[in-house]
Amino acid sequence: MSDFLLELRSEEIPARMQAGARDELEKLFRREMEAAGVTVGDITVWSTPRRLALIAHGLPQATEAVSEEAKGPPEGAPEQAIEGFCRKNGVTRDQLELRDVKGRSTYFAVIEKPGKATRDLLAEAIPAIIRDFSWPKSMRWGAASMSTESLRWVRPLSGIVALLGDDVVECEVHGVKSGRETAGHRFHGIRKSDPKSRNFGLPVEFFKDKNPTVLNSNGMIEIGNPDDYQRRLFDAHVIVDHRLREEEIRIGAMAAAKGASLKLVEDEGLVVENAGLTEWPVPLLGRFEEDFLEVPPETIQLTARVNQKYFVCEDDKGNLANAFICTANIEAEDGGARVVDGNRKVLAARLSDARFFWDVDRKKTLAEHAEGLKRITFHEKLGTVADKVERVAKLARWLVEEGVVKGADPDMAEQAARLAKADLVTEMVGEFPELQGLMGGYYARAEGLPDAVADAIRDHYKPVGQGDDVPTAPVTVAVSLADKLDTLRSFFSIDEKPTGSKDPFALRRAALGVIRILQDNGLRFGVAQGDLLDFFADRLKVQQREAGVRHDLIDAVFALGGEDDLVRLLARVKALQSFMETEDGANLLAGYKRAANILKKEDWHGAEGEIARTGEEDPLALVDDPDMKAVIDAKMALRHAKELSYEPELAEKALMDALATSEPAAAQAIEAEDFSGAMAALAGLRAPIDRFFDEVTVNADEENKRAHRLDLLAAFRAAVHKVADFSRIEG
Repeated sequence: MSDFLLELRSEEIPARMQAGARDELEKLFRREMEAAGVTVGDITVWSTPRRLALIAHGLPQATEAVSEEAKGPPEGAPEQAIEGFCRKNGVTRDQLELRDVKGRSTYFAVIEKPGKATRDLLAEAIPAIIRDFSWPKSMRWGAASMSTESLRWVRPLSGIVALLGDDVVECEVHGVKSGRETAGHRFHGIRKSDPKSRNFGLPVEFFKDKNPTVLNSNGMIEIGNPDDYQRRLFDAHVIVDHRLREEEIRIGAMAAAKGASLKLVEDEGLVVENAGLTEWPVPLLGRFEEDFLEVPPETIQLTARVNQKYFVCEDDKGNLANAFICTANIEAEDGGARVVDGNRKVLAARLSDARFFWDVDRKKTLAEHAEGLKRITFHEKLGTVADKVERVAKLARWLVEEGVVKGADPDMAEQAARLAKADLVTEMVGEFPELQGLMGGYYARAEGLPDAVADAIRDHYKPVGQGDDVPTAPVTVAVSLADKLDTLRSFFSIDEKPTGSKDPFALRRAALGVIRILQDNGLRFGVAQGDLLDFFADRLKVQQREAGVRHDLIDAVFALGGEDDLVRLLARVKALQSFMETEDGANLLAGYKRAANILKKEDWHGAEGEIARTGEEDPLALVDDPDMKAVIDAKMALRHAKELSYEPELAEKALMDALATSEPAAAQAIEAEDFSGAMAALAGLRAPIDRFFDEVTVNADEENKRAHRLDLLAAFRAAVHKVADFSRIEG
């Protein structure tokens, strides 16, 4: 068994592509090995800006010989068919065997496949992996790039290391031959393997080697075998394991901030990105002019993060400090002073732009900026953004005036809604779209608008995602809810609904936002009708399933239909879930299932199902006909008289009494929205229904007894259905 090393070296691989490239390399390697019959165990994949590396552990030296059989045409088949079968399987006519298959002689080919050296299989697999590699963006290069058949790679491929144990796996791709040579850091030479030096938490044993790393005459590093690879590159100032680079950036950035008595603003995305930009990361702290702190802090952080990939810091009061942390790719002799100074100058230029946008935007009021919304199309069928703003403003005011959102000033709600989208036409949001809403809040405060209005403008997009905060300030709630409801109602009105995985207008996210606002603020009103109400119901089901609520309990409540108050629906679902976790709930469900099965088997529709035959398809079609009233009343009176024409058994009477008590109690509790109380009322039916089934014969020989008992079960089923459709509950 041997380990296999494959390194594909190229010019810089974009940081954002490296995680996908690691997955792609492992996937293609496993594909090729599986096709070749090589068993693959653990695989390690690493990446740096200049290389992808894979180490497959414990590969066999060769595949085992195998014997395969292929069934061919029957004896007597046309010669062309037999010859074609031979060509397909690589055998001659003499090598075919005749075997009996269901009484008919049939040709079989026995194909002996000898084992193949893994080294040879790898030599065939490597070019296939490189040719089939999928990059988000790729290029052709050199003279061969004139042909569309030439190799495509993310950047020009410059080297291949392929070692099976100590031996080179020889192959060639696009003029690049495999070998054991690789390149170290672009600027650093070989470092001394000293366990006391900067060794990134690696164990001392990692550096114990009698064969120190040196550069050959070509200035390259020679890798002896896969076990050698990581250490030799480390000696050449390359940390090939991306996870180690990430950890060094985390620790180094925190240490740099702490050394300046500051706190690092942690950003895992930046950690991963900087690790993808460096092979030998060195976090360094720098300072920028304090005057820039006049600009909103989010603008500074976004400028530093997006444009420069810098971390930012806070002081002991939690305010943004005039400090940044960049990640160098070298250990400079001056401790990084020149690197920091160069980065400071670049950041200063970026922050100057941000300050310019901030100053220019404040020369207009938000109301003046909002005039520009008339020039932006919201949707060709829905008008401009200004048209949307008008609808949202009216809806926000209505929500407050109707008491749906309590505690808000309707004038403030309308004002905030009219200004909420104004920052879309500002210079700052044009440069940083991520700041929409946030900048509007800053501009509102800068011109002296009330805090409630500024907060509503800032937060009206919330909640944006699953972990985002839900607005609770009344004015903000009104504007946020109005904005999302308008989006949903508008797009549904023009039949632009999500289909499958496609949701170009983020309507699912808007619906979940509405649901969370209603839940967290306890808002009560009919959110929608028709298709849109069904859409809300579907999103609510998804949300509740993700929250751990059983899907069948959700369906049991939603099946009742006719409910557009999502808060009330959720309260009913939660009460049902709590009830079904009790012994009473489980036993009542069992009783319900038994009753429902009997009624279904008997095809029982109650006394109403036996109304006079009138020739109508619907036996109740004429129930409101004055000419038929006397006939129907007489029939019903006779039917109910028969129900009481005998002395009910004790268990039967107990169920009748329990229904007489529990059914109105449950109905009254539901009317009062006391769903837990409704469940408690139903629990009173548990013992009587169990006793009824134990002691009473439902299908009695006497017709009047049978009918009454079936009606009793139907009444039991109806009482339960007022709380939830128990037929949809599993168990």
